[in-house]
Amino acid sequence: MIFEHEIPKGSRLYFGKAAKAKRELEYKLSSLLDENGFEEIVTPNFSYSQHQSIENDRKLIKFSDEQNEQVSLRADSTLDVVRIITKRLGRTTSHRKWFYVQPIFTYPSKEEYQIGCEWICHDNIVDILNLTGNILDNLNIKPILQLSNINIPQLIASELAIDINLFKNGEIAQLFELNISWLNELIKVKDIEDLEKAIDLVPAVIKVELEKLLKTAKEVEYKNLVIAPLYHGSLKYYDDVYYRVIQDNHVLCKGGKYSSEGISSLGFALYTDSLLKILED
Repeated sequence: MIFEHEIPKGSRLYFGKAAKAKRELEYKLSSLLDENGFEEIVTPNFSYSQHQSIENDRKLIKFSDEQNEQVSLRADSTLDVVRIITKRLGRTTSHRKWFYVQPIFTYPSKEEYQIGCEWICHDNIVDILNLTGNILDNLNIKPILQLSNINIPQLIASELAIDINLFKNGEIAQLFELNISWLNELIKVKDIEDLEKAIDLVPAVIKVELEKLLKTAKEVEYKNLVIAPLYHGSLKYYDDVYYRVIQDNHVLCKGGKYSSEGISSLGFALYTDSLLKILED
């Protein structure tokens, strides 16, 4: 039985102080992104291409349009922003820096607000990392910024002929059981010094991607940095160095480098509700 006052599990309700805090946070970060040259875009809630963003498409809320084509509620903003700017609006704007403030939706009824940006046709990951650090400084919080490179676990899985799901699921104990000295050193990496030592031990096929990760880490201005070379995230489109921001078991942000429509771009999404929780605490 559903009572009149109930709302679906996973949906969001803001009122009073919570609604005010959400509005003020969105305004503050929107203003900061505007100052950094980003223009705002609000994309449709409905999309034909969400399966290209989400690894597990069972998380999508799907239905059919009048032509019986599959439509999904927006579960991720990144690729839709790039596609709309480069394909639909390509003749009307040459601007390449865009931000959005909008919710995403996943099955069965989860609603999650994001403040994000996409920097189209730009591939210097350090620029978006330092922008993220600037935002965290403006919020007066110091969460962990975890830096990774998705190519590293993929190359290791191929080199050792092991299941990539060991990395996706964070099965560190099983990786240790392989008893491979250079892999054990990579598992222990947390900072620049650890990574520099590990690079000398790994096979040549992996070294290039580790060196790319090291170079990026050295150029990041944000101080609370942790390097996690074996981390493998769940978004399909990141294809190089990427990152997430974490505090107290809350993921506050995900971002990185990706390719879409044949071009390299950068972007991140800040998770509004997680940020509000940290700021409240």
